[in-house]
Amino acid sequence: MSGTKARQVRHSDTVQVLGRIGMGCYGLVYLLIGYLAVRIAVGGGGQEADGRGAITEVGSTPLGGALLWVLAAGLVAYGLWQALLAAVGYTWIDKEWRRTVKRVTSGARCVVGIGLGLYAVRLAAGAGEQSGDQKQQEFTARLLALPAGPFLVIVVAVIVFGVAVASVVKGVRRTFLQDLDLSSLPSGTRRWVERLGQIGYVARGVVFGVVSVLLGYAALTHDPSRSGGLDAALRTLAAQPFGTVLLFVVALGVAAFGVYCGGAARAQRG
Repeated sequence: MSGTKARQVRHSDTVQVLGRIGMGCYGLVYLLIGYLAVRIAVGGGGQEADGRGAITEVGSTPLGGALLWVLAAGLVAYGLWQALLAAVGYTWIDKEWRRTVKRVTSGARCVVGIGLGLYAVRLAAGAGEQSGDQKQQEFTARLLALPAGPFLVIVVAVIVFGVAVASVVKGVRRTFLQDLDLSSLPSGTRRWVERLGQIGYVARGVVFGVVSVLLGYAALTHDPSRSGGLDAALRTLAAQPFGTVLLFVVALGVAAFGVYCGGAARAQRG
């Protein structure tokens, strides 16, 4: 698809509506991750607190089969919308290097959104899969088995840590507002969207920071079982002194990010 054609598709009303609905679905996943993390904090068990666990939780409801198909469609739509943004989006960003970073980030969200959507399809069709932590550990094991494997895992850990720091900075400095057109929101909702975004981005940064530490520890010990995804990171927080309180606060922050996505979907520049 040519750049001109891609821009036309990106600005079409249908793509805009589907993309924003998809962003709401993406936010729902994070809201459920926060809910599952709260359950871990108060009880120590339950569904895995990651994207797959959130989708599995949806599937466990009385209308789970139908809801999974709706969620799958929304997540795939979100992923495709992010793909268009990665290709020709962020034209409102003046500095080229910042625009490039934004497009790379949208490319990553495209992969995550479509991956979660396809997982929801497989779950709706009755196919079971590995948990998120198991897949993370399997990936780490493959890297460790390569020449210079520990070094490669350290590189991945550093990248994830960079994502974590960027998320915290984004929340503290409120740079996520650059991608929103707040004038499209009712005046009463603008402030809470901003606050939820601040809290949510900082909380995501904390969780990804723990993921990077787990990866680094797995590299140093040559033990892939030490690594893990969001669920492992949240359970690691719970195992710390005052871990229940810490996990509860982070869980509320992750849930806040989910609500932010739902509220900001209408204002997201497309």
